Amino acid sequence: MAEERVIDGRGLMPPEPMELTLTALDTLPDGEELLLLLYCEPQPLYGILKQNGYTHRSQTRPDGTVEVRIKKA
Repeated sequence: MAEERVIDGRGLMPPEPMELTLTALDTLPDGEELLLLLYCEPQPLYGILKQNGYTHRSQTRPDGTVEVRIKKA
């Protein structure tokens, strides 16, 4: 299995986490997953993902970090 790609956007200012995520998705191989870490739910990103053929799962860690796992639908 390939190494998981992670974008830690917790210390970044918008729109940098979204820009990094969209750039990373351009080169994400089929079947691989991208992990995005944030301190809030990226609602605008969810619409873009759906529109571009990606699925996502999100969950909130005990420390408040929102973990979003993204892959091609």
